[in-house]
Amino acid sequence: MLKPGAPRDAEARKAQRRNRMREWDASNGMPGTTPRRCHRDSLRRRLLCAADGIGVLVAAAVTAVVEPSVGAWAMVLTLPLWVLLAKVYGLYDQDHRSLRHLTIDEFPAHVAWSATGTASFAVLLLAFDVGPRSASATFFFWLVVTLLVPVLRASARAVGRSIIPRERTLIVGSGALEVATRRKLDLFSDIHVDCVGTFDHDAVAAREGADAASSQLAELVTRDGRLERIIVATGSVDESLIAQQVALCRLHGLKLSIVPPARGMFGTAVQLNHIAELPLIEYSTSEPTRSSRQLKRGLDIVLSAVLLLLALPLLLLIAVAVRLSSPGRVLFVQSRAGMDGMSFRMFKFRTMYRDAEDRLVDLIDVDGLPEPVFKLRDDPRVTPVGRILRRYSLDELPQLWNVLRGEMSLVGPRPEELQLVKRYLPEQRRRLAIKPGLTGPMQVYGRGDLSFDERLAVEREYLENSSVSRDVHLLLLTIPAVIRGRGAY
Repeated sequence: MLKPGAPRDAEARKAQRRNRMREWDASNGMPGTTPRRCHRDSLRRRLLCAADGIGVLVAAAVTAVVEPSVGAWAMVLTLPLWVLLAKVYGLYDQDHRSLRHLTIDEFPAHVAWSATGTASFAVLLLAFDVGPRSASATFFFWLVVTLLVPVLRASARAVGRSIIPRERTLIVGSGALEVATRRKLDLFSDIHVDCVGTFDHDAVAAREGADAASSQLAELVTRDGRLERIIVATGSVDESLIAQQVALCRLHGLKLSIVPPARGMFGTAVQLNHIAELPLIEYSTSEPTRSSRQLKRGLDIVLSAVLLLLALPLLLLIAVAVRLSSPGRVLFVQSRAGMDGMSFRMFKFRTMYRDAEDRLVDLIDVDGLPEPVFKLRDDPRVTPVGRILRRYSLDELPQLWNVLRGEMSLVGPRPEELQLVKRYLPEQRRRLAIKPGLTGPMQVYGRGDLSFDERLAVEREYLENSSVSRDVHLLLLTIPAVIRGRGAY
């Protein structure tokens, strides 16, 4: 016999359970779980899981060809182990938390995952007496997994961005931080959000009080019903405001990102650590060690020499194309500012007509520029072949010779023209403290689309946090940046 008020059918019971869960989530401050958000995040995780599985199967199949003793059935049996290890290493849980998470960012964890998985894979297969007979086969399998799976994961994320709607996002803030946040959302298309509006919390708080501002924001979020993320970018963030935003986002199942208001005070050479529950900001104030500089130089020599040899056929093909496209020399040689502002001769494939420097005065007044930098989007001096070379940065390949000679590095600030460097202010000359690079933060974070201040900011951050691992990170980021070609003029 049913108790009074008890639901009389299955649908009513389900509705009652859902209502109880919503009430329990709200009263306990637990994260909400909107259907849209669950579907978005679960689909992304499934795509990444599929990429991992395909990568492991392809690697195992290729290894089975090299080492016929590996049984195909055993490869399939180990797939759950690989997925479990990826979950342990957090390879499925970062995308939905971070505003921008790249495949390259997880590469260290991926290498550890592939090493652990390969060791477990080999042990299990050997236990069934179907494993590789040599260490070389095991190493080959690990190498294929390590190199192939990141490519598949990047492809899975690209597919996800194409089929998953952008996150509806509200920016809470105004002023410089809000403008800088919008600028980054515009620059990086892989940030999969759609900014639907802003809420000037500071203005409302100054006019009606902090409680009223928080209430209006809560009403706005409740009324919209489709928001999925809040980005707080205001100069007056305090502990109470953060607590209110956390509670609001937990109640409505929203994601929360906060731009630190003291960005200018903290600078870029900071690292956040914890002593128990106490957050501690620590500054990097020392120059790179001698061993780090030597390792960076060694990396420059080895990679530039290898790349020159591998690219030799392409270099010859480009040289012929440049020579046939328009009269003039194949190489463009110009004095640029190197380390400490010292002049050196930089090599590039010629991408302009040979009278380009004479025609420059008709296009721009260098001495009248508001900033010591210029970039023309539709430069009439560029040849048709030159546009293709610039689009994919192929004109920069001869600078590998500058790297090998020690005048440049693989990674660093881009070398600037001497006449522009002469106009630098003292604080702007900081970018000349290290060797210029074939690639660097400017190429990765926007190229020609960056303003001069934005360029100085990303280069300053690189200078203050330089390391060999950071160089490798930027080298890897250069590949998708060159393929996309955004900002290449």
